[in-house]
Amino acid sequence: MWKNRNVWIILTGEFVAGLGLWLGIIGNLEFMQEKVPSDFVKALILAGGLLAGVAIGPLAGRLTDQGSKKKIMLISSVVRALSVLFMFVAIETGSVLWMVVFLVFLQGSAAFYFPALQAAIPLIVKERELLALNGIHMNVSTLSRVIGTAIAGILLTLISLRDVYALSLVAYFLLAVATWFLKIDETAVPSAKKVDKSSGGFKDVFPIIKSIPVIFMTLVMTLIPLLFIGGFNLLVINISELQDSTAIKGWIYTAEGIAFMAGAFLIKRIGEKFSVFSILFTFSFLIGVAQLMLYFADIPAVSIAAFVLFGFSVGCFFPTAVTIFQTRMPKDYHGRFFSFRNMLDRIVFQIVLLVTGFFLDLIGLQLMVVLFGISSILMTGAFLVYTRKHELHIEKEEAERLSS
Repeated sequence: MWKNRNVWIILTGEFVAGLGLWLGIIGNLEFMQEKVPSDFVKALILAGGLLAGVAIGPLAGRLTDQGSKKKIMLISSVVRALSVLFMFVAIETGSVLWMVVFLVFLQGSAAFYFPALQAAIPLIVKERELLALNGIHMNVSTLSRVIGTAIAGILLTLISLRDVYALSLVAYFLLAVATWFLKIDETAVPSAKKVDKSSGGFKDVFPIIKSIPVIFMTLVMTLIPLLFIGGFNLLVINISELQDSTAIKGWIYTAEGIAFMAGAFLIKRIGEKFSVFSILFTFSFLIGVAQLMLYFADIPAVSIAAFVLFGFSVGCFFPTAVTIFQTRMPKDYHGRFFSFRNMLDRIVFQIVLLVTGFFLDLIGLQLMVVLFGISSILMTGAFLVYTRKHELHIEKEEAERLSS
Protein backbone atom coordinates (compact mmCIF):
# COMPACT_ATOMS: atom_id res chain seq x y z
CA MET A 1 0.00 0.00 0.00
CA TRP A 2 2.82 2.42 0.86
CA LYS A 3 4.23 2.02 -2.66
CA ASN A 4 0.95 3.28 -4.08
CA ARG A 5 1.37 6.83 -5.41
CA ASN A 6 -2.35 7.59 -5.09
CA VAL A 7 -2.31 6.74 -1.38
CA TRP A 8 0.39 9.33 -0.73
CA ILE A 9 -1.43 11.95 -2.81
CA ILE A 10 -4.71 11.44 -0.92
CA LEU A 11 -3.03 11.46 2.49
CA THR A 12 -0.93 14.54 1.68
CA GLY A 13 -3.95 16.37 0.29
CA GLU A 14 -6.01 15.44 3.33
CA PHE A 15 -3.34 16.74 5.70
CA VAL A 16 -2.90 20.07 3.93
CA ALA A 17 -6.66 20.60 3.48
CA GLY A 18 -7.22 19.65 7.11
CA LEU A 19 -4.84 22.38 8.21
CA GLY A 20 -6.82 24.86 6.14
CA LEU A 21 -10.14 23.56 7.43
CA TRP A 22 -9.21 23.90 11.08
CA LEU A 23 -7.59 27.27 10.63
CA GLY A 24 -10.97 28.32 9.23
CA ILE A 25 -13.00 26.64 11.99
CA ILE A 26 -11.03 28.32 14.77
CA GLY A 27 -11.37 31.56 12.81
CA ASN A 28 -15.14 31.00 12.62
CA LEU A 29 -15.38 30.51 16.38
CA GLU A 30 -13.31 33.63 16.99
CA PHE A 31 -15.47 35.68 14.61
CA MET A 32 -18.72 34.44 16.18
CA GLN A 33 -17.54 35.02 19.74
CA GLU A 34 -16.99 38.65 18.81
CA LYS A 35 -20.24 39.14 16.86
CA VAL A 36 -22.81 36.68 18.26
CA PRO A 37 -23.63 36.46 22.01
CA SER A 38 -26.26 33.67 21.92
CA ASP A 39 -25.32 29.97 21.67
CA PHE A 40 -28.55 29.24 19.82
CA VAL A 41 -27.84 31.92 17.22
CA LYS A 42 -24.30 30.52 16.83
CA ALA A 43 -25.90 27.13 16.17
CA LEU A 44 -28.28 28.67 13.59
CA ILE A 45 -25.34 30.23 11.74
CA LEU A 46 -23.37 26.98 11.64
CA ALA A 47 -26.50 25.08 10.59
CA GLY A 48 -27.13 27.49 7.71
CA GLY A 49 -24.18 26.16 5.75
CA LEU A 50 -25.26 22.57 6.27
CA LEU A 51 -28.54 23.21 4.43
CA ALA A 52 -26.63 23.65 1.17
CA GLY A 53 -24.99 20.25 1.53
CA VAL A 54 -28.32 18.59 2.29
CA ALA A 55 -30.05 20.24 -0.68
CA ILE A 56 -27.51 19.13 -3.29
CA GLY A 57 -26.80 15.71 -1.78
CA PRO A 58 -28.88 13.69 -4.31
CA LEU A 59 -27.29 15.54 -7.24
CA ALA A 60 -23.79 15.02 -5.82
CA GLY A 61 -24.36 11.29 -5.43
CA ARG A 62 -25.75 10.83 -8.93
CA LEU A 63 -22.94 12.82 -10.57
CA THR A 64 -20.32 10.89 -8.59
CA ASP A 65 -21.62 7.59 -9.97
CA GLN A 66 -22.05 8.97 -13.49
CA GLY A 67 -18.77 10.82 -13.93
CA SER A 68 -15.13 10.99 -12.96
CA LYS A 69 -14.55 10.94 -9.22
CA LYS A 70 -11.22 12.70 -9.67
CA LYS A 71 -12.86 15.53 -11.65
CA ILE A 72 -15.55 16.00 -9.00
CA MET A 73 -12.93 16.10 -6.24
CA LEU A 74 -10.87 18.62 -8.22
CA ILE A 75 -13.74 21.01 -8.99
CA SER A 76 -15.11 20.88 -5.45
CA SER A 77 -11.61 21.61 -4.08
CA VAL A 78 -11.38 24.76 -6.21
CA VAL A 79 -14.88 25.88 -5.13
CA ARG A 80 -13.93 25.30 -1.50
CA ALA A 81 -10.90 27.55 -1.93
CA LEU A 82 -12.89 30.31 -3.63
CA SER A 83 -15.50 30.22 -0.84
CA VAL A 84 -12.94 31.76 1.52
CA LEU A 85 -13.24 35.01 -0.45
CA PHE A 86 -16.69 35.52 1.10
CA MET A 87 -15.14 35.30 4.57
CA PHE A 88 -12.78 38.13 3.64
CA VAL A 89 -15.86 40.24 2.88
CA ALA A 90 -17.41 39.21 6.23
CA ILE A 91 -14.31 40.35 8.12
CA GLU A 92 -14.09 43.65 6.28
CA THR A 93 -17.78 44.48 6.77
CA GLY A 94 -18.27 42.79 10.15
CA SER A 95 -21.32 41.08 8.64
CA VAL A 96 -22.43 37.68 9.91
CA LEU A 97 -24.53 37.30 6.74
CA TRP A 98 -21.40 37.05 4.58
CA MET A 99 -20.11 34.36 6.93
CA VAL A 100 -23.30 32.39 6.24
CA VAL A 101 -22.64 32.73 2.47
CA PHE A 102 -19.10 31.44 3.06
CA LEU A 103 -20.43 28.43 4.98
CA VAL A 104 -23.01 27.68 2.27
CA PHE A 105 -20.35 27.45 -0.45
CA LEU A 106 -17.93 25.60 1.84
CA GLN A 107 -20.47 22.95 2.83
CA GLY A 108 -21.84 22.74 -0.71
CA SER A 109 -18.42 21.87 -2.11
CA ALA A 110 -17.89 19.35 0.69
CA ALA A 111 -21.16 17.64 -0.30
CA PHE A 112 -19.48 16.74 -3.61
CA TYR A 113 -15.93 16.15 -2.40
CA PHE A 114 -16.37 13.64 0.42
CA PRO A 115 -18.70 11.12 -1.34
CA ALA A 116 -16.33 11.18 -4.33
CA LEU A 117 -13.35 10.60 -2.01
CA GLN A 118 -15.01 7.68 -0.21
CA ALA A 119 -15.99 6.16 -3.56
CA ALA A 120 -12.44 6.62 -4.91
CA ILE A 121 -10.55 5.02 -2.00
CA PRO A 122 -11.72 1.43 -2.78
CA LEU A 123 -10.51 1.95 -6.36
CA ILE A 124 -6.90 2.70 -5.40
CA VAL A 125 -6.19 -0.09 -2.87
CA LYS A 126 -7.07 -3.74 -2.39
CA GLU A 127 -10.03 -4.65 -0.17
CA ARG A 128 -7.77 -6.16 2.52
CA GLU A 129 -5.98 -2.81 2.78
CA LEU A 130 -9.14 -0.74 3.23
CA LEU A 131 -9.41 -0.90 7.05
CA ALA A 132 -5.76 0.10 7.42
CA LEU A 133 -6.06 2.94 4.89
CA ASN A 134 -9.29 4.23 6.42
CA GLY A 135 -7.65 4.27 9.83
CA ILE A 136 -4.55 6.04 8.48
CA HIS A 137 -6.66 8.51 6.50
CA MET A 138 -8.62 9.42 9.62
CA ASN A 139 -5.38 9.68 11.59
CA VAL A 140 -3.96 12.10 9.04
CA SER A 141 -7.19 14.10 9.22
CA THR A 142 -6.99 14.20 13.01
CA LEU A 143 -3.29 15.07 13.01
CA SER A 144 -4.06 18.02 10.75
CA ARG A 145 -6.82 19.02 13.18
CA VAL A 146 -4.51 18.87 16.19
CA ILE A 147 -1.78 20.83 14.43
CA GLY A 148 -4.26 23.16 12.73
CA THR A 149 -6.03 24.14 15.96
CA ALA A 150 -2.71 24.64 17.74
CA ILE A 151 -1.34 26.79 14.90
CA ALA A 152 -4.59 28.75 14.67
CA GLY A 153 -4.53 29.51 18.39
CA ILE A 154 -0.97 30.81 18.11
CA LEU A 155 -1.54 32.71 14.88
CA LEU A 156 -4.58 34.57 16.25
CA THR A 157 -2.27 36.19 18.80
CA LEU A 158 0.31 37.11 16.15
CA ILE A 159 -1.56 37.98 12.95
CA SER A 160 -4.98 39.22 11.92
CA LEU A 161 -8.05 37.01 11.42
CA ARG A 162 -7.93 37.89 7.72
CA ASP A 163 -4.41 36.46 7.42
CA VAL A 164 -5.52 33.24 9.13
CA TYR A 165 -8.19 32.78 6.45
CA ALA A 166 -5.61 33.62 3.76
CA LEU A 167 -3.55 30.63 4.93
CA SER A 168 -6.71 28.53 4.81
CA LEU A 169 -7.23 29.63 1.19
CA VAL A 170 -3.68 28.56 0.26
CA ALA A 171 -4.23 25.14 1.87
CA TYR A 172 -7.40 24.52 -0.17
CA PHE A 173 -5.64 25.38 -3.42
CA LEU A 174 -2.83 22.97 -2.51
CA LEU A 175 -5.49 20.26 -2.09
CA ALA A 176 -6.68 20.99 -5.64
CA VAL A 177 -3.10 20.70 -6.93
CA ALA A 178 -2.60 17.35 -5.15
CA THR A 179 -5.91 16.03 -6.52
CA TRP A 180 -4.79 16.92 -10.07
CA PHE A 181 -2.03 14.28 -9.86
CA LEU A 182 -4.36 11.41 -8.87
CA LYS A 183 -4.61 8.49 -11.30
CA ILE A 184 -7.74 6.42 -10.70
CA ASP A 185 -8.79 3.47 -12.82
CA GLU A 186 -12.57 3.88 -12.87
CA THR A 187 -13.10 1.10 -15.40
CA ALA A 188 -13.45 -1.13 -12.32
CA VAL A 189 -16.95 0.31 -12.01
CA PRO A 190 -18.38 -0.35 -15.49
CA SER A 191 -22.02 0.08 -14.56
CA ALA A 192 -21.43 3.52 -13.09
CA LYS A 193 -21.89 5.08 -16.51
CA LYS A 194 -25.33 3.54 -16.79
CA VAL A 195 -26.90 5.54 -13.97
CA ASP A 196 -30.19 6.96 -15.17
CA LYS A 197 -29.74 10.72 -15.58
CA SER A 198 -33.37 11.26 -14.70
CA SER A 199 -32.98 9.33 -11.45
CA GLY A 200 -33.67 11.11 -8.19
CA GLY A 201 -30.31 9.82 -6.98
CA PHE A 202 -31.14 7.89 -3.84
CA LYS A 203 -34.23 5.86 -4.77
CA ASP A 204 -32.14 2.98 -6.15
CA VAL A 205 -29.95 2.89 -3.04
CA PHE A 206 -32.68 2.41 -0.43
CA PRO A 207 -33.63 -1.16 -1.45
CA ILE A 208 -29.97 -2.20 -1.26
CA ILE A 209 -29.55 -0.69 2.20
CA LYS A 210 -32.63 -2.58 3.37
CA SER A 211 -31.51 -5.83 1.78
CA ILE A 212 -28.09 -5.91 3.47
CA PRO A 213 -28.62 -5.96 7.28
CA VAL A 214 -25.03 -5.10 8.17
CA ILE A 215 -25.16 -1.89 6.12
CA PHE A 216 -28.52 -0.84 7.54
CA MET A 217 -27.44 -1.53 11.12
CA THR A 218 -24.12 0.29 10.74
CA LEU A 219 -25.80 3.28 9.11
CA VAL A 220 -28.17 3.59 12.07
CA MET A 221 -25.33 3.15 14.58
CA THR A 222 -23.36 6.07 13.11
CA LEU A 223 -26.07 8.43 14.37
CA ILE A 224 -24.95 7.97 17.99
CA PRO A 225 -21.49 9.62 17.68
CA LEU A 226 -23.17 12.52 15.86
CA LEU A 227 -25.10 13.29 19.05
CA PHE A 228 -21.74 14.32 20.51
CA ILE A 229 -20.03 15.62 17.38
CA GLY A 230 -22.93 17.86 16.32
CA GLY A 231 -22.45 20.22 19.24
CA PHE A 232 -18.70 19.67 19.67
CA ASN A 233 -17.58 23.26 19.10
CA LEU A 234 -20.37 24.70 21.22
CA LEU A 235 -19.43 22.31 24.03
CA VAL A 236 -15.81 23.45 23.84
CA ILE A 237 -16.84 27.12 23.98
CA ASN A 238 -19.08 26.48 27.01
CA ILE A 239 -16.47 24.45 28.87
CA SER A 240 -14.02 27.27 28.26
CA GLU A 241 -16.50 29.77 29.72
CA LEU A 242 -17.41 27.44 32.61
CA GLN A 243 -13.76 27.09 33.62
CA ASP A 244 -12.97 30.72 32.71
CA SER A 245 -10.04 29.46 30.64
CA THR A 246 -9.20 30.02 27.00
CA ALA A 247 -6.32 27.53 27.20
CA ILE A 248 -8.70 24.61 27.87
CA LYS A 249 -9.93 24.83 24.27
CA GLY A 250 -6.51 23.89 22.96
CA TRP A 251 -6.08 21.13 25.54
CA ILE A 252 -9.44 19.60 24.67
CA TYR A 253 -8.87 19.63 20.90
CA THR A 254 -5.35 18.25 21.33
CA ALA A 255 -6.29 15.52 23.81
CA GLU A 256 -9.31 14.39 21.79
CA GLY A 257 -7.27 14.41 18.59
CA ILE A 258 -4.42 12.33 20.01
CA ALA A 259 -6.92 9.84 21.49
CA PHE A 260 -8.67 9.60 18.11
CA MET A 261 -5.37 8.83 16.38
CA ALA A 262 -4.59 6.14 18.97
CA GLY A 263 -7.97 4.51 18.32
CA ALA A 264 -7.61 4.69 14.53
CA PHE A 265 -4.07 3.28 14.79
CA LEU A 266 -5.12 0.34 16.97
CA ILE A 267 -8.37 -0.50 15.20
CA LYS A 268 -6.76 -2.93 12.76
CA ARG A 269 -5.48 -5.05 15.66
CA ILE A 270 -8.76 -4.73 17.53
CA GLY A 271 -10.61 -5.78 14.38
CA GLU A 272 -8.54 -8.97 14.21
CA LYS A 273 -9.80 -10.05 17.65
CA PHE A 274 -13.37 -8.79 17.79
CA SER A 275 -16.35 -8.72 15.43
CA VAL A 276 -17.41 -5.46 13.81
CA PHE A 277 -20.61 -5.42 15.86
CA SER A 278 -18.70 -5.87 19.12
CA ILE A 279 -16.58 -2.89 18.14
CA LEU A 280 -19.53 -0.71 17.13
CA PHE A 281 -21.64 -1.44 20.22
CA THR A 282 -18.78 -1.24 22.73
CA PHE A 283 -17.52 2.12 21.55
CA SER A 284 -21.04 3.47 21.03
CA PHE A 285 -21.68 2.75 24.72
CA LEU A 286 -18.40 4.43 25.71
CA ILE A 287 -19.41 7.55 23.77
CA GLY A 288 -22.46 7.78 26.05
CA VAL A 289 -20.21 7.37 29.09
CA ALA A 290 -17.99 10.21 27.83
CA GLN A 291 -21.04 12.47 27.57
CA LEU A 292 -22.06 11.65 31.15
CA MET A 293 -18.55 12.49 32.36
CA LEU A 294 -19.01 16.06 31.14
CA TYR A 295 -21.42 16.62 34.03
CA PHE A 296 -18.16 17.42 35.83
CA ALA A 297 -17.00 19.74 33.04
CA ASP A 298 -16.03 22.39 35.60
CA ILE A 299 -13.09 20.14 36.56
CA PRO A 300 -10.37 20.47 33.86
CA ALA A 301 -8.95 16.94 34.31
CA VAL A 302 -12.38 15.28 34.04
CA SER A 303 -13.42 17.32 31.00
CA ILE A 304 -10.19 16.41 29.20
CA ALA A 305 -10.60 12.73 30.20
CA ALA A 306 -14.14 12.75 28.74
CA PHE A 307 -12.86 14.00 25.39
CA VAL A 308 -10.01 11.47 25.47
CA LEU A 309 -12.53 8.63 25.93
CA PHE A 310 -14.71 10.07 23.18
CA GLY A 311 -11.75 10.52 20.81
CA PHE A 312 -10.50 6.96 21.26
CA SER A 313 -14.03 5.57 20.84
CA VAL A 314 -14.77 7.35 17.56
CA GLY A 315 -11.23 6.58 16.37
CA CYS A 316 -12.18 2.91 16.54
CA PHE A 317 -15.83 3.35 15.52
CA PHE A 318 -15.60 5.31 12.27
CA PRO A 319 -12.86 3.39 10.38
CA THR A 320 -14.81 0.19 11.10
CA ALA A 321 -18.09 1.70 9.88
CA VAL A 322 -16.54 3.18 6.71
CA THR A 323 -14.82 -0.11 5.85
CA ILE A 324 -18.13 -1.95 6.20
CA PHE A 325 -19.78 0.50 3.81
CA GLN A 326 -16.95 0.32 1.26
CA THR A 327 -16.80 -3.49 1.20
CA ARG A 328 -20.49 -4.42 1.48
CA MET A 329 -22.10 -1.77 -0.74
CA PRO A 330 -21.74 -2.55 -4.49
CA LYS A 331 -19.16 -0.20 -6.04
CA ASP A 332 -21.51 1.12 -8.72
CA TYR A 333 -23.68 2.58 -5.94
CA HIS A 334 -20.84 4.06 -3.89
CA GLY A 335 -21.34 7.65 -5.06
CA ARG A 336 -25.05 7.73 -4.28
CA PHE A 337 -24.66 5.80 -1.02
CA PHE A 338 -21.88 7.96 0.39
CA SER A 339 -23.72 11.07 -0.74
CA PHE A 340 -26.83 9.81 1.04
CA ARG A 341 -24.81 9.05 4.13
CA ASN A 342 -23.18 12.48 3.92
CA MET A 343 -26.60 14.11 3.61
CA LEU A 344 -27.98 12.07 6.51
CA ASP A 345 -25.01 13.07 8.66
CA ARG A 346 -25.55 16.72 7.79
CA ILE A 347 -29.26 16.59 8.65
CA VAL A 348 -28.58 14.90 11.99
CA PHE A 349 -25.61 17.21 12.61
CA GLN A 350 -27.82 20.22 11.94
CA ILE A 351 -30.57 18.98 14.26
CA VAL A 352 -28.09 18.17 17.03
CA LEU A 353 -26.38 21.53 16.56
CA LEU A 354 -29.66 23.42 16.96
CA VAL A 355 -30.79 21.26 19.87
CA THR A 356 -27.42 21.69 21.58
CA GLY A 357 -27.56 25.47 21.24
CA PHE A 358 -31.16 25.50 22.49
CA PHE A 359 -30.45 23.30 25.53
CA LEU A 360 -27.28 25.21 26.42
CA ASP A 361 -29.36 28.38 26.64
CA LEU A 362 -32.29 26.63 28.36
CA ILE A 363 -30.84 24.15 30.90
CA GLY A 364 -27.08 24.61 30.72
CA LEU A 365 -24.18 22.35 29.83
CA GLN A 366 -24.21 19.90 32.72
CA LEU A 367 -27.87 18.88 32.55
CA MET A 368 -27.71 18.71 28.77
CA VAL A 369 -24.80 16.25 28.67
CA VAL A 370 -26.58 13.98 31.17
CA LEU A 371 -29.64 13.96 28.89
CA PHE A 372 -27.50 13.25 25.81
CA GLY A 373 -25.40 10.59 27.57
CA ILE A 374 -28.44 8.65 28.78
CA SER A 375 -29.99 8.91 25.30
CA SER A 376 -26.82 7.49 23.67
CA ILE A 377 -26.67 4.55 26.09
CA LEU A 378 -30.39 3.79 25.69
CA MET A 379 -30.11 3.93 21.88
CA THR A 380 -27.11 1.59 21.98
CA GLY A 381 -29.12 -0.87 24.08
CA ALA A 382 -32.10 -0.64 21.73
CA PHE A 383 -29.92 -1.27 18.66
CA LEU A 384 -28.26 -4.22 20.40
CA VAL A 385 -31.65 -5.81 21.05
CA TYR A 386 -32.62 -5.19 17.41
CA THR A 387 -29.41 -6.79 16.17
CA ARG A 388 -29.88 -9.90 18.31
CA LYS A 389 -33.45 -10.29 17.06
CA HIS A 390 -32.11 -10.29 13.48
CA GLU A 391 -28.98 -12.31 14.23
CA LEU A 392 -29.78 -15.09 11.80
CA HIS A 393 -30.12 -12.61 8.92
CA ILE A 394 -26.80 -10.97 9.78
CA GLU A 395 -24.98 -14.29 10.04
CA LYS A 396 -26.47 -15.40 6.73
CA GLU A 397 -25.35 -12.20 5.00
CA GLU A 398 -21.85 -12.54 6.46
CA ALA A 399 -21.59 -16.18 5.42
CA GLU A 400 -22.71 -15.38 1.88
CA ARG A 401 -20.15 -12.59 1.61
CA LEU A 402 -17.26 -14.76 2.86
CA SER A 403 -18.21 -17.62 0.57
CA SER A 404 -18.26 -15.29 -2.44
